[in-house]
Amino acid sequence: MSRYYDPYSWFEDLENPKVLDWISNENKRLRESLGDLPLRLEPRIAKYYTIPTVNQFIVTDKGYFLLVREKDSFKIKLLSREGEYINLVDSKDLGKEIVIKMIYASRDGRRLAFSFSQAGADEGILRIVDVDSMEMLDELKGSIFNIVWLTGDKYYYARFYRKHKTPDGVEPPAERLFLRENGSDEMVFGEGLPTSYFVSLSPSTDYTHALLMVSYGWTRSSIYGGLLDKPESWRKIYGDGDFISRPIDYINNLYLIMSFEGNGFGKILSISDNGDKKVIVDEDVFPLRDAVTLKDKIIASYLVHASSTLRIFNLNGDFISEIKFDMPGTVNSLISNGKEVVFIYNSFFTPYRLYQLKDARLKALDSKDIKDNFTVEEVWTTSKDGTKIHMFIVRRRDVKSSKVLIYGYGGFSIAITPRFFPEIIPFLEDGGTFAITNLRGGSEYGEKWHRAGMRENKQNVFDDFIACISYFKNLGSKVVAIGRSNGGLLVSAVLTQRPDLLDGAVIGYPVIDMMRFHKLYIGKAWVPEYGNPEDPKDREFLIKYSPYHNVRAVKYPPTLIFTGLHDDRVHPAHAFKFAAKLKEVNAPVLIRTETVSGHAGATPKVKIKELADILAFIYQVLGINSSNL
Repeated sequence: MSRYYDPYSWFEDLENPKVLDWISNENKRLRESLGDLPLRLEPRIAKYYTIPTVNQFIVTDKGYFLLVREKDSFKIKLLSREGEYINLVDSKDLGKEIVIKMIYASRDGRRLAFSFSQAGADEGILRIVDVDSMEMLDELKGSIFNIVWLTGDKYYYARFYRKHKTPDGVEPPAERLFLRENGSDEMVFGEGLPTSYFVSLSPSTDYTHALLMVSYGWTRSSIYGGLLDKPESWRKIYGDGDFISRPIDYINNLYLIMSFEGNGFGKILSISDNGDKKVIVDEDVFPLRDAVTLKDKIIASYLVHASSTLRIFNLNGDFISEIKFDMPGTVNSLISNGKEVVFIYNSFFTPYRLYQLKDARLKALDSKDIKDNFTVEEVWTTSKDGTKIHMFIVRRRDVKSSKVLIYGYGGFSIAITPRFFPEIIPFLEDGGTFAITNLRGGSEYGEKWHRAGMRENKQNVFDDFIACISYFKNLGSKVVAIGRSNGGLLVSAVLTQRPDLLDGAVIGYPVIDMMRFHKLYIGKAWVPEYGNPEDPKDREFLIKYSPYHNVRAVKYPPTLIFTGLHDDRVHPAHAFKFAAKLKEVNAPVLIRTETVSGHAGATPKVKIKELADILAFIYQVLGINSSNL
């Protein structure tokens, strides 16, 4: 029988009664296996999951628009310049199981746009309202991004084509920019861009210029610029090489950009309107993550061993000062309006801090922290080829690392940095140790680090994770590995390659069938990262590690797979088919399918139940008992 034979392709039809019956039966089996432990864990997870957390914010003249997850819903609030909170939108008022995913606001704060969807699906609705009256002004359906206002109700938006061709006839997935006014749309950018090319638009801080990035995959992009209100003036400013470049701003008649050519750590360039280029801030030994301007300064965020540090330069690139934080953490959403810089900082024990940087002074606008008796260590281990791999280890101060949950991702140039995992706090309280790994494939150590873990180099990521797991196994620890999405691929690949190494595996919303990922939903967009199964050369290295194709009749550790029927990014069939293959060889596998959850998340109530089941499985495998339960 061919190695490419797919006996479970019928799982790809989510309307097939046979599939729905299978899901129902497997969910019942999960309930029987976990017993009442999830119900006992739920309130402890909810205690931390319902801490108000700022997911996103926008800086405007009117104040700061915040997208907040709290208690049982998502809310949009306005934090006024006077420090008053004004509730604007509650997801509960939009319908049942609604997730608000993204917000946009006009510079003056008079217009608010927000996208939301049923059960966290990627496709949904974007609604625009007048902030003072909360009257609905416009509504668009689909996958809509990058709202940039011009004057009044005239605005740009990007539409992501997931299922249908673009207006100029290009096959999905693809993206196009439109100008919308009085209910009519005009495509203004992207004509002729091939499949899997994506477009993002942002305005300069003074709103005079458009800054566009056209990207293919996660290794190549070009920058376009021109007058914001004249799309016909937009032209290529920089790029065309095999590297990523991103726009920062247009200031003093110069485009400022980040370029990740060379060693891939990132440098800042200025480009004049006539094309003259100058390096302002050269590469460092640590990667540049983000940068904005603030009056006559550049505020740049760097990753130092996967933790954020801010550096301040003048516009000539001269170093002025550095801002460090009290514990390993992450600076997210560095946003400037030219007068102030605002950003979110979070860490393992800080759900969020909202900071303002103005006139060389750092001020906390709002924050949430939890009191703890925990410690964060940083350690290194060595991968198969001698590469040093960094890890964060989080535990209670009086606990040795004997029962370990280890988390990894390793792909798409995504850096895994300290953040708040609410479900992990009860686990730590009950004596567990949480380890976070910085594997190749991410951007923790620059673009070369990313490329060392993509396409034909993907095995490096698995070897890195195996080395991290082995670090704890050599200490005599029990270890459960957990990963989601591309991290689900990671854990399932390690499970099939080294089942003897793991005491348990938790695999969420995963990419697993590497022969058909490009045929399911938007999977074609990931070909630049993984390789093309239609190409015989790529197929050779993909089939070698594809978890679905490498299940063998060996002893596997207890495994939990979880997914959601509203995941329209990574098809749930990946999870279903892998579970079926494992059951075929009598592996101790459970699968949990959430009927009201997508790749982008779910309502807090649904998410807490999902996390309680996951944590209960981990407790069972690691043998964690607690008086708190």
